[in-house]
Amino acid sequence: MLFNGLPRESVPKLERPASLREQVYEALLDLISSRSLHPGQHLVESELAGHLGVSRQPVREALQQLNTEGWVDLRPAQGAFVHEPTEDETDQLFVVRTLLETEAARLAAIGSSGQGLDRLDELCANGEAAVAADDVGAVVIANATFHACVMELAGNAVLAELAAHVEQRVRRYFTPNVRQAWVEHRELISAIADRDDARAQQVMHAHTVDARTRFPARPGS
Repeated sequence: MLFNGLPRESVPKLERPASLREQVYEALLDLISSRSLHPGQHLVESELAGHLGVSRQPVREALQQLNTEGWVDLRPAQGAFVHEPTEDETDQLFVVRTLLETEAARLAAIGSSGQGLDRLDELCANGEAAVAADDVGAVVIANATFHACVMELAGNAVLAELAAHVEQRVRRYFTPNVRQAWVEHRELISAIADRDDARAQQVMHAHTVDARTRFPARPGS
């Protein structure tokens, strides 16, 4: 038998999936990371439950999980509040983002394909159009999709997984409509097309470091 010789108490009992709790968790995480729920905002269980059409229990459980992951602060006798990252937290986040994105740019330049370059060009054009239309929401989506495509071209699944986690945290920072960012994207495409991994690294490093200067210490401030 598979568990012969193991004490019964050492074999964990699997709980039934808490699908409703996970749905509430995902919904709240999306609202926080997209800044629909603002840093510092008081999260009232009853109001959230009413808006989401669920009881307070899955909301309470989701808030506890979000607190564990640093998205929400649970304050005794006060309730739950959307976490406000400190300047140090912000700096640390962007340092990690720079490391991951720079390595992805290098790998993408080494292994890029014509089809991948066409996709980057298309995404860059979408972003430029969104900037011209002053559509901040579309710019945010286009930017995230562009960087995700670079990760895909890098061909490293672990790197992409880590970068996706970091990018989700970056989303909660206000992204201004900056034309220069898309000029830098064009420079990156050129470097990748030339298979110049050193220049791709340089362009991406400068791009991500410059991005940090566009964000205030606290999202939305």
